[in-house]
Amino acid sequence: MNSLLLIVALLAVSALAYHYGRRKAFAAGSVGRLHSLPSYHGAYVALWCGLPAILVIAVWLMFQNSLVEGMVLAGLAGHVADLSEGQISLLLSDIRNLAAGDITSRAPDPTVLAAAERYGNLQRLGFVLMAGATFVLAVGGLYLGQRAIKPALRARPRVEHVLRWILLIASIVAILTTIGIVLSLLFESIRFFGQVSPIEFLFGLNWSPQTALRADQIGGSGAFGAVPIFAGTLLITVIAMIVAVPIGLMAAIYMAEYASPTTRSIVKPLLEILAGIPTVVYGFFAALTIGPLFRGVGESIGLPVASESALAAGLVMGVMIIPFVSSLSDDVINAVPQSLRDGSYALGATQSETIRQVILPASLHGIVGAILLAVSRAIGETMIVVMAAGLSANLTANPLEAVTTVTVQIVTLLVGDQEFDSAKTLAAFALGLVLFLVTLALNVVALRVVRKYREEYD
Repeated sequence: MNSLLLIVALLAVSALAYHYGRRKAFAAGSVGRLHSLPSYHGAYVALWCGLPAILVIAVWLMFQNSLVEGMVLAGLAGHVADLSEGQISLLLSDIRNLAAGDITSRAPDPTVLAAAERYGNLQRLGFVLMAGATFVLAVGGLYLGQRAIKPALRARPRVEHVLRWILLIASIVAILTTIGIVLSLLFESIRFFGQVSPIEFLFGLNWSPQTALRADQIGGSGAFGAVPIFAGTLLITVIAMIVAVPIGLMAAIYMAEYASPTTRSIVKPLLEILAGIPTVVYGFFAALTIGPLFRGVGESIGLPVASESALAAGLVMGVMIIPFVSSLSDDVINAVPQSLRDGSYALGATQSETIRQVILPASLHGIVGAILLAVSRAIGETMIVVMAAGLSANLTANPLEAVTTVTVQIVTLLVGDQEFDSAKTLAAFALGLVLFLVTLALNVVALRVVRKYREEYD
């Protein structure tokens, strides 16, 4: 939190530096005499003020934990000499918890208490030094930046050059993050498939991942047939899309083609409110209202309905993702050139015929993108499924029974203290890899559809 406040303060100082540089540029001469606009001079001073200090904060946040923990462990050399790597990790966790005032896994001895006190002191000392260096760099950068302001200063190319580098670095970080996620999934999945056959995982019909972590523990040998999980994910997603796609698309057509500006200004924000409701609220609504309602209706007509069913979870999830379809489809439909509508009307087509034969085909690529975004949102949803559909890995196509999904099982497998060498925990990474590949395949199909219809209607 202290680092966050420091960053906020630094951004505020950079904003003041921007206004100061802009005013000094106005004072240096008329706008016609300046090489760049005053706003670029202000941005030049703000970059000098904020960028070096931000880099110092970033470097400190990256390395502070390893530096402080290394210094603390150096002071405990005799205490940790006989400990394993896992025991050292647990000791460091206790030290961090004690320094933060949280509970620990065991009653601390005086040595650990002293280490926790030293850990806290080093953290505070490091923050003070970092804050001091940040202040000095900000003030020094402000001084150097404002000194450079002259009518001949080429502020615009310098600012744009720095911004291009910032954007390039941000892009590289995003790419490397994606690569890191994929590689972590891949390597852990390879470890899992070293213990469990890929054939069993991809085509097995029984999912029971509970295994004994130690030889002296009582536990099952585990069954890792993931077909029931994939089937449950598909079932709930299909139900959600059956609800969301027709309602969202018809709402988008109404708002774009039929509604008056006043009605549109009211209806669209009301629909988009659905996207801002926390998923736990949807989960409570599904578990306490929709699920019992379906069960009561089923009992009244003699139809067995589970308390936690795929139908309840899919219905509520579909309501949740309606805004993803309606809002994006509405924007795409509004982007269709008016000339296409006018040409259709000139040929004698009615408004409904124009919508069916001209507007929807012309905006199909955007509608497909909106639907795929909604599918991804439905596949990745966890809370609603946990609360409304349950944790049972049932292989069924009956929406009235309880099922589970890939994301729910990933959360379940990684909750609590786990051994990352066990097949039970590594199964979560295998499920994540399959989910990633399915999403990638959906994106490839969507790109093909988009290219086909863009060539036809552009």
